[in-house]
Amino acid sequence: MTTLHPAPTDRVELEIGGMTCASCANRIERKLNKLEGVTASVNYATEKAHVEVPAGTDPATLIAEVEKTGYTAALPAPPEPDPAAPSGEGRDDPELRSLRQRLIGSVILGVPVILISMIPALQFTYWQWAALALAGPVVVWAAWPFHRAAGLNLRHGAATMDTLISVGVSAAFLWSLWALFFGTAGEPGMIHPFTLAIAPSDGSANIYLEVAAGVTMFVLAGRYFEKRAKRRAGAAMRALLDMGAKDVAVRRSAGEVRVPIGDLRVGDDFVVRPGEKIATDGVIVEGRSAVDASMLTGESVPVEVTVGDTVVGATVNAGGRLVVRATRIGADTQLAQMARLVEEAQSGKAEVQRLADRISGVFVPVVIAIAVGVLGAWLGAGFGPEAAFTAAVAVLIIACPCALGLATPTALLVGTGRGAQLGILIKGPEVLEQTRRVDTIVLDKTGTVTSGRMTLTGVVAYDPAVSEGELLRLAGAVEDASEHPIARAIASGARERFGDLPVVESFQNLEGRGVQGVVDGHLVVVGRASLLAEWAVPVDETLAAAVREAEGGGATAVIVGWDGAARGILTVSDQVKPTSAEAVAAFRRLGLTPVLLTGDNETVARRVAAEVGIDEVIAEVLPAEKVEVVKRLQDEGRVVAMVGDGVNDAAALAQADLGLAMGTGTDVAIEASDLTLVSGGLRAAADAIRLSRRTLGVIKGNLFWAFAYNVAAIPLAALGLLNPMLAGAAMAFSSVFVVSNSLRLRGFRSAFRGSRHQQSGKDLS
Repeated sequence: MTTLHPAPTDRVELEIGGMTCASCANRIERKLNKLEGVTASVNYATEKAHVEVPAGTDPATLIAEVEKTGYTAALPAPPEPDPAAPSGEGRDDPELRSLRQRLIGSVILGVPVILISMIPALQFTYWQWAALALAGPVVVWAAWPFHRAAGLNLRHGAATMDTLISVGVSAAFLWSLWALFFGTAGEPGMIHPFTLAIAPSDGSANIYLEVAAGVTMFVLAGRYFEKRAKRRAGAAMRALLDMGAKDVAVRRSAGEVRVPIGDLRVGDDFVVRPGEKIATDGVIVEGRSAVDASMLTGESVPVEVTVGDTVVGATVNAGGRLVVRATRIGADTQLAQMARLVEEAQSGKAEVQRLADRISGVFVPVVIAIAVGVLGAWLGAGFGPEAAFTAAVAVLIIACPCALGLATPTALLVGTGRGAQLGILIKGPEVLEQTRRVDTIVLDKTGTVTSGRMTLTGVVAYDPAVSEGELLRLAGAVEDASEHPIARAIASGARERFGDLPVVESFQNLEGRGVQGVVDGHLVVVGRASLLAEWAVPVDETLAAAVREAEGGGATAVIVGWDGAARGILTVSDQVKPTSAEAVAAFRRLGLTPVLLTGDNETVARRVAAEVGIDEVIAEVLPAEKVEVVKRLQDEGRVVAMVGDGVNDAAALAQADLGLAMGTGTDVAIEASDLTLVSGGLRAAADAIRLSRRTLGVIKGNLFWAFAYNVAAIPLAALGLLNPMLAGAAMAFSSVFVVSNSLRLRGFRSAFRGSRHQQSGKDLS
């Protein structure tokens, strides 16, 4: 029996340039997949190709194949964190800069052309030649990306939105040139009379420069805002890299030496002081401390660590001094693996074709075929070439998508602008389609459903001679000298009640056990039972049972004692946000099934879920497992939205069909998401889904009426009944309708009565 082993393969990633729509990605993908042994996946959103090739394949072969298709390809440069650059922006983008320059130029030159062509009162002697001088650069230079894309499409037998834009703009401009130089449109004193009468015309006095300039300007605006949103959404990797430590104090024979993180090697011992980030994954060889790992594990309570325990890079040392031996560096660390999870989840997303592209994929070739058919029909009926060509060009001009160019960007801009006032940031039109189909919403616990910060929740005095106020005052004074998150919660609670706290003397921070110090002549000990036992302070069963009960309910309890006796306990916990239950109820009204997903233990998760009204709970999961949970829900046929705020949520946010990040969370979670909730409240997630669905509905309505206008007007053009001013008025009306329809989104209100969102339109950021 012969065992067949799969041939070894390599994975190559390419950065693709020049794509303008999802059909471009499909074309490149098909081209690469024709190569022997190659399996390629091209993602339009991330502008990357992930290619499985036979081992040893030269990437230059793949790059050459992409370039044959008319696009650019390159191996990605190693990402370098740039602390000076804003998260999500990165290096300057030449393509985005070019689009911005073309948009500004088309607005400056195109607006006067539109005004002078549409308002007879502004039409001075030789106005048509001034309009030509202004429109020329718009058509040739500003619209060049559309002409170039149309040329590429023609070479490969395809037609997209770019094809229709290029053909319509070119036809309008070329016919205007013919009418100016060879017809009667260039005569002094020529005007476009405003009349609704429809009459046959040979077209020699008609110019359409405002169509050429206006379409270019509107479509460039939509393309620019789309590209800018997409660039911001692709910066998750840089945000992850920025989270790690930049340098590290390494132990050498001559003592401690601070070196760049890139110089750290496996086996090196490095020092981590309180408040510093742990530079890389390793094992503790000296010291005890508490490590805040919430950004990676989702655990709301800092983890106590000592010699022999493993620690993870990018977590924060919240307590004592540690010496760590590096066990993994660079691409092998858990942070780097999480970065790969984010990238893979983004690359695996289904490519979303724009609604306009899908419709124009059929509409464009149909319009071109109609124009050719009209030309043939007029010639066959015995009319002259001038009249036949006029009718054919009129079909192309009236079909040129002026309103279509406005349909998506205006609704998106108004919708996102209103969203920003409500603390909701929508990253692009691709996001909107998913909100319509979502049926399950997965909620991270820490920082999303809960506040993500430890808070003092209980003060219980067990000594009848001691009041709860005195217990908190003395314990708060000692804890105020510590940087531990639990200590900060207790000290903060004490300060809120008493203001200034007593001075502590002889303070000691006993890593992993608690703190002690002298306050008002009392030696006060706050911490675990083992610490009190060292000072011969007995902890009876009643007190121990109270500690177990508090911890069983998801809280953390510390014992307070002084002068040889245990006096009481203090409890701290991560509190549920007051708006979370209301938000969960709103999700259910939207037809969504809420699921609580967390790295915390089952007991804490169940308590939080019961408090906010969630039935389905998935607890004690690691970051990679969060991605698997989302995938499993998707495999069950669910369309999943994910709400989170930490680095540990980033990969799951990217994997989900719709990712919503709390603006109070980390940069990487925000960058990996589709929607950002600036206000940090979970109720904003329900409003975000409602606003997104409403915006999508407006876009669909805009597209319907934009195409309905074309469909109704094309027969008039084909019959030679296209009066230029009537065509201009109709096109202007269709554009005004689309804009007015989009402006209705400004009236969107929060679903929560009395909320800040509804009371004010001010930006919550």
